[in-house]
Amino acid sequence: MSSTFKQDLARGLVAEKIVLSDLQSVYPCATLVNAYKGYDIWVPEKSFGVEVKYDPMSNETGNILIEYEMNSKPSALMTTTAKLWAFYDDAKIIYIKPRSIIRCIFDMKLTHRVITGPNDIASKKCFLVKKHDIMMYQVLLKGK
Repeated sequence: MSSTFKQDLARGLVAEKIVLSDLQSVYPCATLVNAYKGYDIWVPEKSFGVEVKYDPMSNETGNILIEYEMNSKPSALMTTTAKLWAFYDDAKIIYIKPRSIIRCIFDMKLTHRVITGPNDIASKKCFLVKKHDIMMYQVLLKGK
């Protein structure tokens, strides 16, 4: 395992803990789920999973990266079992339902990009969604 991958994994875990803390202010029983591909946090009070996406680069680019295919196979948005996605950018958390992400992509008439990240071993297909556009589709947690 490369040291860069380990660093990214550690940063992702920090982001998951920040989102977990935020969720626990409304759903005290929410918990991190280790080694499960479907989502990162389970909310037993409502029986749903939350996928956490850490995207600090969105503060520089203004775009949130939404992956949907990697290595010619469906991934991320196309395979999620989470009811809610949480985007964390080091300053705020945006909660959004996966189907609302898809609606945003269609509404904004976005075209996909093929990119290979600096630590990726294969290219991925994704959409770059303007942060201010995706915020129009966000879900506000009850009690916040």
